[in-house]
Amino acid sequence: MRKLFGTDGIRGKVNTYPMTSEIALKVGRAAAHVLKKAHGRNMILIGKDTRLSGYMLESALTSGICSMGMNVVLVGPLPTPGIAFITRSLRIDAGIVISASHNPYDDNGIKFFSSNGFKLPDEVERAIEDAVFSEEMKKIRPLGSDIGKAFRIEDATGRYIEYLKSTFPKGMTLDGLKAVVDCANGAAYKVTPWVLRELGAEVIAINEKPDGKNINANCGSIHPEAMQKAVIENRADIGIAHDGDADRTILCDENGQIVDGDQIMGICALEAKKGGYLKGNTIVCTVMSNMGLEKFLRSAGIKLIRTQVGDRYVVEEMLKGGYNLGGEQSGHIIFMDYNTTGDGPLTALQALAVMRKKGKTLSELASDIPRYPQVLMNVKVTEKKNVEEFPEIIRAIKAAEKRLDGGRILIRPSGTEPKIRVMVEGEDMDRIALIAKELTEIIRLKMQN
Repeated sequence: MRKLFGTDGIRGKVNTYPMTSEIALKVGRAAAHVLKKAHGRNMILIGKDTRLSGYMLESALTSGICSMGMNVVLVGPLPTPGIAFITRSLRIDAGIVISASHNPYDDNGIKFFSSNGFKLPDEVERAIEDAVFSEEMKKIRPLGSDIGKAFRIEDATGRYIEYLKSTFPKGMTLDGLKAVVDCANGAAYKVTPWVLRELGAEVIAINEKPDGKNINANCGSIHPEAMQKAVIENRADIGIAHDGDADRTILCDENGQIVDGDQIMGICALEAKKGGYLKGNTIVCTVMSNMGLEKFLRSAGIKLIRTQVGDRYVVEEMLKGGYNLGGEQSGHIIFMDYNTTGDGPLTALQALAVMRKKGKTLSELASDIPRYPQVLMNVKVTEKKNVEEFPEIIRAIKAAEKRLDGGRILIRPSGTEPKIRVMVEGEDMDRIALIAKELTEIIRLKMQN
């Protein structure tokens, strides 16, 4: 059983265990101990989103890493995919992202990238975790010139922006296109508006003034209502909403209708297949992806592989099969030809490129991909346990599945929060809503005590 790392690094409420400056310092020391090499640059890059606590955790991690003799490169606020890209392009030994993604500002998290831009393997995270709790670590104290130092890179945002522009088709512009960008007061508050403007678009940026406490606050991809309203009011062609660390993107069309990650993947997969660059004629999604996407892909001769929830599992399957497109319904999409993790700004550019190439509106492109009704509900629990430990819940799920007539029920613990997530999918909205309500009630009854 892991003590610190979940499915997406270490995460929690700031100044409560484990998201304290003391633990962050120990994580920095442990990471440097595990990642330090006899030869090499011995350098770790640290970036963050716009949370107030980013300063506190950045300082603690930097102190811990330097105390073990490794050097630190600081890039300040930058989207998670930008940190993966800079780590890879500068050939730095590892990257650290200080972010709790779509969570409120008083949460934060620490996650790692390897030197090649992928998330650290489980065994390396386990080694770091073991070192955090090892008494032997207290005896390892480099002295004199053997301690590390910290540098700051001022042009990391510019490097990432230039990289993003390089992924857009040569000769293609966004001239004449009007876009609303909801930056979620997060890490992409400069990047996405800047990229789109340089490509020629007229940009209406909203929620682009982070103050440390307004990240994800009723805005961004989790709360896209502001983006939808702004698209209608400004008669924009597209709305683009990121989450706090901009590894996700949700779009809305010119009518204000949401185009989620499943539909974005469907649009891009079809274009890639027609262009002959969809590797294996396959995309990788999670069990949460809509049945409508699977039906659409099958009709186009594209295979869909499902994994458990979590972008690391999607990436693992993509690497195993050599596939170049995959992601999650939430808008966490990996274009492996360009980046090693979910990249919100890149996802928006890829969708825009298809719009331009086809000369179609986003609503026209998305209308080909059916969506079956889904109901998603969460139940807060005091302790992380699997529902399989509760026979009454299992019996209720089996009984509900018989009533669905071809639909799906997925119940799983959240990888990042003390919650049980319930998803019911089927053709009849009233029926799946009733089933979801019944299941959450029995989960609450059995797992909250």
